[in-house]
Amino acid sequence: MQTDTDTLTAPDLAWRENALCAQAGPEFFFPAPGSSTREAKQLCGACEGRLECLDYALRHDERFGVWGGLSEKERGRLKRQSR
Repeated sequence: MQTDTDTLTAPDLAWRENALCAQAGPEFFFPAPGSSTREAKQLCGACEGRLECLDYALRHDERFGVWGGLSEKERGRLKRQSR
């Protein structure tokens, strides 16, 4: 029997091991509405796992926070453009 934990195994989340976001708190990437995402995006820009993170967010329809250097609105635009 497969569990939810089995679904998110190493190949899907391997990028998280060395991701720079692991060194910052979640509030950094999930700021209060209207707050700046600039610092989170800068950190993402320096992260070697940025593209895998963005791919994960798009495939799993992550609707909140900064993922792969893009905000919710930016990921939404990217998804609409790729249709």
